[in-house]
Formats: sequence, C-alpha cells, structure tokens
Amino acid sequence: MKAPPFAYARARSLSEAFQLLETYGDSAKLLAGGQSLLAALNLRLSSPRILIDIARIPELSGIRVARDKIRIGALTTHAEIERSAEIAASLPLLAQAAPHVAHVAIRNAGTFGGSVVMADPAAEWPACCVALDASFVISSRTGSRRAQAREFFKGTYATDLRPNEILTEIELPASGSGHRSAFLELVRRRGDYAIVGVAAVATHTGGTLSEVRLAYLGAGETPVLARTAMAAAEGRRSSDAVADAAAAALAHDLRPATDVYSTAATKLHLAGVLTRRALAALTA
Repeated sequence: MKAPPFAYARARSLSEAFQLLETYGDSAKLLAGGQSLLAALNLRLSSPRILIDIARIPELSGIRVARDKIRIGALTTHAEIERSAEIAASLPLLAQAAPHVAHVAIRNAGTFGGSVVMADPAAEWPACCVALDASFVISSRTGSRRAQAREFFKGTYATDLRPNEILTEIELPASGSGHRSAFLELVRRRGDYAIVGVAAVATHTGGTLSEVRLAYLGAGETPVLARTAMAAAEGRRSSDAVADAAAAALAHDLRPATDVYSTAATKLHLAGVLTRRALAALTA
C-alpha cells in the first residue's frame, strides 16, 4: 500500500512552523524523524493534507545539562541519547532503555520527541518519561506551556498536544545520590514493540527502597504508573516477599488488553515477572 497524496513544506524556524500549523490546522502533520509517521501514511492510517518538515530547526535538537535538570530537544535522535555520556551519568534509565528502541537504523533517524508525541503505549520513551516525572515544554505562536508526563498521555496515540502546538523540549530531573534504575521488556523478536515492559527507578539506601516509581508499557492505553505496586515496595527492605507483593499488586494497577499474540492474563503474568526482576536490579 502507498501513502495518500499530500503537500510538503519545510519549516526553517519555529515561527514558520507555527504559521503553517495555523494555516492548515488539523489537516497538517509534523514530520521529524518520520519513523512512525511514514509507516502510518503507507498503511493509510493517516491522511494529512500537508506534511510540515521540522527536522532542520536547529533549536529543537541537543542535550543540555543545567544544574539538576537535563533538557533534551524534541528532535534529538534515539541514537544520540544512546551514545550520550551526559545521559549515561545523569539519566541512566534512558541509557538502559535506548538499545531496546527498534533497530539501529531507526534509532539513527527517529526522534525522542516524535516517539513521545506518537504516544504508542508499547513504546519505551513514554514509559521512561512517566517513571522519571518528566516535564514537556509545548510551544505555539502565542507562547509556551508545560505538561507533566503523567498527565500528557490520554490514550492510544492520543496526547494533550493541540493542533497548533509543537513539543519542543523534554525536561527531566537528574539522578540524585543513591538513585537506581532498571529498564526491562519482553518482545517476540528483537526490535519489536514490547509485549510488556517496565521502567523502574528508586533511591536505594541501606538495602531499603524509597521514592519507588514503576511505569509499565504495553499494559494499558497509556504508560501506567503502578501506584499500588509501588506502595508495596516503598520503604521496604529487599526480599522475595516484597517483590511478590508488588507483583501481586499489579492486578489493581494494570488493565492490559488481549491482542493477537498474548492474552491479558499472560501480559499481567509477564508484568509480574518483570517487576520481580526490576526490584532485584534496583537493590543489586
């Protein structure tokens, strides 16, 4: 199948991109890395009147460290995150997750912001952003606003982004003393979207976990912050019993859907397996 016909415009600045968005409204789609959008076009899942190419806008790329915050431009590629020494040092969860994103060719072209805006519930970056309590900088011609990751994702491929807005930057808190992280997922084949996965972070002090955050991908219509499972592990010393309690608590947090490969019960069981592994990794 081939993409439907569409017009094309390259924006060389944010102001030009905003002007095009206002002109075309809902009939426009932004093109960044294109790794998800082009597939959707070819499958006729999307039929925009025009593609607005924002890939050459320089201020939308780059990784910047500012005190206790890491700012990642929306056009920063998956590969740039994977190779970044700053990310490895200050946001190890992203460094752990990056090799799981599709394949090398896609990581070289696809963008962090593009994955976030696509809002596929089985994608790695949205779950990582929820686990790390990221803040999204969203801009339009009239100014900028911020949205917390935990509130940004509204459903499968649905976000809080409005037609005249562009996600310009992702801001994440740098890891502090005692920070631990683990990213785990199960896939049918390397590079596939996850059957289920978990982005886990916590502070580890004297064998006890605090500030536990467990965000799951492939387990609902959005990334899911498993608050009941988190409470089961919060402030507890690492043990098999604590891990089992957190895994059992997922029944209250996750509502995975049955698909052509796995039943909801299978996904819930696999989420429990990953939870036990993640908690072990956080205290190793």
